[in-house]
Amino acid sequence: MIDLITDNRDAIADLCREFGIRKLEVFGSASTSDFDPDRSDVDFIADLGGYERGVAKRYLRFARALETLLQRPVEIITEEQITNPYFRQSVEEQRVTVYESRDREAAA
Repeated sequence: MIDLITDNRDAIADLCREFGIRKLEVFGSASTSDFDPDRSDVDFIADLGGYERGVAKRYLRFARALETLLQRPVEIITEEQITNPYFRQSVEEQRVTVYESRDREAAA
């Protein structure tokens, strides 16, 4: 995992708690040695917790907050969006947990 993530892990955890994220994982170049600080974005898989009314707004606000914190574009997908078996295999080989709620309950 790249220093950008490890150096900001506490702040990322704070954002996860603020936005009700149950689990956040990084994958792609940010979890490997292929990260290019000049061009790479950061790819995440998020368990958004509850999928209540307004979850899309919470998701977008979380994405913006991560981009502000990390000072680069982020892409956030959910587990349900990983439908291609080849993409899933690649993700499974690269994913690293950044945050996981201790009580597995997220506040919305």
